[in-house]
Amino acid sequence: MRYFVRIVELGGMGKAALELDVATSALSQQINRLEAELGVRLLVRHQNGSVPTEAGSAFYRRAQLALRHADEAAREALRSRLSGAVSVGLPSSAAAVLGGPLLQAMGERYPDLRLHLVESFSGFLSRMLKARQLDLAVLFESEVASRWHVTPLLEESLYAICSPSSPHAFAGASIRLADLAGVPLILPSRSHGMRHLLDAAFSKQGCVPTVAAEIDSLGMLLEAVRQGLGVTIQAGAVANLAPVSGLGFAQLGGVPGLRNLLVSLPNDEVSPAAEAARTVVRDVATRLVKEKKWIGALLSDA
Repeated sequence: MRYFVRIVELGGMGKAALELDVATSALSQQINRLEAELGVRLLVRHQNGSVPTEAGSAFYRRAQLALRHADEAAREALRSRLSGAVSVGLPSSAAAVLGGPLLQAMGERYPDLRLHLVESFSGFLSRMLKARQLDLAVLFESEVASRWHVTPLLEESLYAICSPSSPHAFAGASIRLADLAGVPLILPSRSHGMRHLLDAAFSKQGCVPTVAAEIDSLGMLLEAVRQGLGVTIQAGAVANLAPVSGLGFAQLGGVPGLRNLLVSLPNDEVSPAAEAARTVVRDVATRLVKEKKWIGALLSDA
């Protein structure tokens, strides 16, 4: 429609093609497609240019009006584009791989929207979401309340992490949960989804874990492991912290994956900004998994 209007205004294909920076042949093809779609001839081509037919003149007047409305709609959209703030909670493990790309993507799509990222263990994020201190969060399956809006995001393999120089070091790319039964473990406290999953897995295999310490800080926990005080078990995203000096990783076999869910307030409480952020989180996580930048992660089935 824009091509046709410009041809009529300039009086010829050649002049319009030059101004629009397209080939004359391509412009002619577009007009032919428009005429075929409408079922009428719009232009009469002459040696010195093109003039509209009677049908073309009628179409031209309406097209001008339609284009003005379209341009005004675009301006209105820009004037009212999303602004304000949205708060997103990420588990400490996921923040290592998702945080940076999410900040970049939100800045590109919604430059007027201020993103507030909160990194913590998922149990803390769950309580913050309940208290309406967050708009949305990535949570583990055991921490989801029934009224929340939930979207399956991905499933992560679990990894055992040790200090290679400690007495508790292990070798190889994989290890069984039973092999860790007598090893001192440094884990999050029982208020977090990761711990629920591990306790259930040990119980199912008839093993009693030896919990040497409970630390609700990923940085402090990994430092304790680095000092040789024990072994920890974490989601695959922690391996994205590589190179992690002084730590060795082995994929944990015989344990179900850790399901990451994108959780927000109920739909009747979600702001347009939160809806936008929800879409961006899902898109970025999907891209990272497909590009194999999220170690040990598989996309969840809907």
